[in-house]
Amino acid sequence: MIAAAAAAVVAVAAPTPRLADKSPTAIAVDVELVIAVDVSYSMDPEEQALQREGYVLALKSPEFLRALREGVNGKIAVTYFEWAGQYDQKILMPWRLIDGPEAADSVANELARAPYRRASRTSIAGGLRFAKPLFDNSGYRGLRRVIDVSGDGANNDGPLVVPIRDDVLAAGITINGLPIMLKRPNPGTMDIEDLDIYYEDCVIGGPGAFVVPIRERAEFIKATRTKLILEIAGRQPEPRVMKASSEAPRISCTIGERRWRERFGIYDFQ
Repeated sequence: MIAAAAAAVVAVAAPTPRLADKSPTAIAVDVELVIAVDVSYSMDPEEQALQREGYVLALKSPEFLRALREGVNGKIAVTYFEWAGQYDQKILMPWRLIDGPEAADSVANELARAPYRRASRTSIAGGLRFAKPLFDNSGYRGLRRVIDVSGDGANNDGPLVVPIRDDVLAAGITINGLPIMLKRPNPGTMDIEDLDIYYEDCVIGGPGAFVVPIRERAEFIKATRTKLILEIAGRQPEPRVMKASSEAPRISCTIGERRWRERFGIYDFQ
């Protein structure tokens, strides 16, 4: 069922993950999951609501609970934060343990009650840089450590995304992507045509990394549930296998920065 639902997913071949270096008192879980969601102004209120609803409903779904039970430890740890510009990250929900239906409902309800906000710029690099140290003192010892990034644009603020991505991967952390591709790109916006390819080549990576693109509003909830279940179950999707990054990316990993500078007449970007 999971494989069928993941037909649009791009999988990534990767080496075997290593255990996080945690204290002996840390609680053993199947995965430590950091959910990082885009709240930049390019995300309209309906998209924000759909994004949040996707995670809330996924956590309550029978498919998620089944994947949770099938894990080695039968429990996961999750935290949820919002990001926009390079210095704009806000933890909406600190680390929570999910070990069954009651805990899953509690976490879902906590997310559902949280207020919405929007902010300027899009810094995937800033989000990844913020997410990496969250694992250090989580209080959990995961068989896997995953950052789940969702957003509707390319990096256009702060450091370049590839060096930050590579630094995160070097720590044994997997990055998965949920590129939101609902808007038709035009010269007046910062949207790019091939955001899914940008995520594949420039953002994701690590053991079992994959991308689930969203191209229609109706796909939001199903795609979010599919990605969350794959992350919790530690399964890789069946479709084509490819590298998360290569020596010759199919799209420029600095396209977001270039678009931003061109928009304001700055042409000195290297």
